[in-house]
Amino acid sequence: MKKIAISGDYITLGQLLKLANCIGTGGEAKAFLQEKEVLVNGQPDNRRGRKLVPGDTVEVEDCGKFTISNS
Repeated sequence: MKKIAISGDYITLGQLLKLANCIGTGGEAKAFLQEKEVLVNGQPDNRRGRKLVPGDTVEVEDCGKFTISNS
């Protein structure tokens, strides 16, 4: 599981996908989330604006598993 360190209170799911190199640009997030299964804390979620906080886990089909942590 890869760690994604954030400096603020949260990061959006779309931003995580870009930082994790699952997508190339933020504009690809909507289409990506419609095509691939994404689990946030074990529950399906396709909202690119979903706020992720330290301790959350994200599993992205064909991209990997990530955990959010403080920097």
